[in-house]
Amino acid sequence: MRPPASRLVCAACGAVVPWSEATPFRCPDALPGDDVDHVLRRELDPSTARFPATDDPNPYIRFRSLLHAYHLALRGGLGDEAFCGLVRELDARMADVDGRGFAVTPFARSPGLSAAVGLSPPAGVWVKDETGNVSGSHKARHLFGVLLHLEVAERLGLADPSRRRELAIASCGNAALAAAVVARAGGRTLRVFVPSDADPVVLDRLEQLGAVIVVCPRDGRPGDPAYRRLLEALDEGAVPFTCQGNLNGLAVEGGETLGWEIAASGVAVDRLVVQVGGGALASACVHALAESVELGALPASPRIDTVQTEGAWPLKRAFDAVRARGSTAEALRFAARHRSQFMWPWEVEPRSVAHGILDDETYDWLAVVEGMLATGGRPLVVDEETLRRANVLALEATGIAVDHTGSAGLAGLLALSRAGELAADERIAVLFTGAVRSAPEGRSNENEELPRTRHPVAQGL
Repeated sequence: MRPPASRLVCAACGAVVPWSEATPFRCPDALPGDDVDHVLRRELDPSTARFPATDDPNPYIRFRSLLHAYHLALRGGLGDEAFCGLVRELDARMADVDGRGFAVTPFARSPGLSAAVGLSPPAGVWVKDETGNVSGSHKARHLFGVLLHLEVAERLGLADPSRRRELAIASCGNAALAAAVVARAGGRTLRVFVPSDADPVVLDRLEQLGAVIVVCPRDGRPGDPAYRRLLEALDEGAVPFTCQGNLNGLAVEGGETLGWEIAASGVAVDRLVVQVGGGALASACVHALAESVELGALPASPRIDTVQTEGAWPLKRAFDAVRARGSTAEALRFAARHRSQFMWPWEVEPRSVAHGILDDETYDWLAVVEGMLATGGRPLVVDEETLRRANVLALEATGIAVDHTGSAGLAGLLALSRAGELAADERIAVLFTGAVRSAPEGRSNENEELPRTRHPVAQGL
C-alpha cells in the first residue's frame, strides 16, 4: 500500500501549493483586493487515507496519518519513527514551558447538563474539556500543527534553521497565550499584536514567555487594528502563527485533532454546538467530522450549530446572505469570489463577557457556513444573560473552571432548549474551550485556584 498523502488546495480558486513549499500557509495566487476568499484546505488522497486505529495518548502521533506534516515528512525521506520522535521531542519541550504536553482530552456525558436541558439516557450532553490542554485552551492544538510543519521543513532541508523568520499573531487571549507557549517551546521569536484593552493577566504571561508585544489602539476605522498590524507584518515577511484560517490554512488542520477525537470516542453525536470567533475551531470541526464520515469512522456528520454574541455576529450575517442566494453550491461559489458582499468588519467595537469570540470578522466563515448548510445546522446569536447563565451552570454541573468564552457553546444549547428545538433522543456535544484565568465578572478569585489539569468530565461529571 502506498503511504498516505495529501495536498493543500485553495478552496476558492483551486490553486495547489507545491509539496516542497516550506511555509504553505496562504494561497499563492491571492492578490490584494481581489475579493476572493482564499483559504487553503488540506485534501487527503482518498486512495491512501485511512482513519487511524492507534491509541497513542498524543493526538499528533495517534492521528499522524491524517496530517500534512507527516505526509511531507514521508515524501521527503523522514520516516515514521523519526516523525514520531520529533513529535515527542517537541512535546517534551512543551511540557518544560507549560507544565504539560499534548494528550487526548476528556469527552464524556454530563448528567448535570443533560438534566438541565431535559435529556435522559441514552440522550444527553457530552462535554469535550479543553481547559486542561496546553496553555489552558484548544488554541495550542491549532498552532502545534503549524510548528510541526515548520520543524519538518527544516529537517528536510526546505528551510534554513539559522534564518528563521519571526512568527506573528493578532490576539489578546487564548490564541496569543497558546502561540507564545508553542513558539517558546520551538525556540522561535513571536510578535503579538494586541488591542489597547488587553487583559493584564494575559500580557504578564506573554512577557514571561518572551513574546514581543505590540499594542494597537483603535483609530476610528472599522475592523480590528491588531489584525491590520498583523497583515502589515506578514507583508514584511513574518510567518502567520495564527488561528485565522485565511492566513494559515494548516492551523485549521491542527485543530481537527479535536474532531477526530470525537469521532474516535465511539459516541455517535447528533448535534455539535460550537462557539465562533474567527472561525478556525468550527472550521476544524466541520472538516474533521466530514472526513471521519468519508473514512468510515462515523455513520454521519452531526448537525453543526454555531454560537456568536449579540455584541457581534458577522457569521450569521454571512449565513443569511448565502441563504438569500439559494443555499446552493453555486451560491457558495459566488460567495467565495465575492467576499465583501458576505463578510466585512463589524461596524462598531464589539463587547461581551465572552470576549474571546468578539472577532470583528469570522475569518474562516465560508467553510463554517458550508458545514452548517451541509448538516442542517444554523447560526445562533445569544444574549449576555444566557452567556452568564451558561457559565454558572457549567461550573456547577461539571466542576470545570471554564471561562465565558469557553462555555459559549453551552449558551447556544440553552437557547435551543428554551426554544423547544431539542429532540428527546439527541446526543449533543459542546466544547469547553478555555480555562478561567482571572476572576469571572461578579465573583471572587476562588475559581483561579481550581487546577487547570483537573478533568472531572473524564469521571462522568
